[in-house]
Amino acid sequence: MPVQRQVESRYLGYVLLTALAAFCATANAQDTQTGIPENAERSRYGSGWECNAGYRKAGTNCVEIAVPPNAFLTKETYGTGWRCERGFLESSGKCVAIEVPRNAYLTERAFKPGWKCKRGYRATHSACVAIKVPDNGFMTDSEYGDGWDCERGYRAGNDRCNKIEVPANAYLTNSDYGRGWKCERGFAVARETCERLDVPQNAFLKDSGDDWVCARSYIRSGGTCILDDDS
Repeated sequence: MPVQRQVESRYLGYVLLTALAAFCATANAQDTQTGIPENAERSRYGSGWECNAGYRKAGTNCVEIAVPPNAFLTKETYGTGWRCERGFLESSGKCVAIEVPRNAYLTERAFKPGWKCKRGYRATHSACVAIKVPDNGFMTDSEYGDGWDCERGYRAGNDRCNKIEVPANAYLTNSDYGRGWKCERGFAVARETCERLDVPQNAFLKDSGDDWVCARSYIRSGGTCILDDDS
């Protein structure tokens, strides 16, 4: 090989080695500036880094999450980073055993009280008291209210189921509000009774059946329908 080519080849090799060294130095400088702290790894999404399981970010470091007894680590990046085991509730950074009263059972809810009364019982303070269902009543599955409801034809009052008195020409309704009954078509409420409507000439019952309206070309005047002069 000619001497000139040997010189050129050596010079090119020197340039490449110099460039490689410069690149490594730059990369090392970048890693030093944005270095990954202990107990961390490069982020799987985008740039930066993320702490390993059991650790959380604290400035530029990863600190170990202190998990109290009867708790376990979670994957959540917010909050305490841990959660109490079943049968325990968080209280002042600890997991305190849930005191389940008699006639109750543990629930999956992570908030107080952490238990629920069995069917037939209702929560009163920290105890489960038996529900007393009155005559003509039945037990419900609702967590609210008295835990019982009245059968059809009865309504609750003073811890009892009182019979709904339905007057003549009326029928029971399914509504828990109002009187509990409604007048039949052609009758209207008059205090606690249903009186027949007197539909005058040239009038007809409304769709509701509890009042009447004048026919076309007539207007209401008292209890009658008179011809409308403007029609």
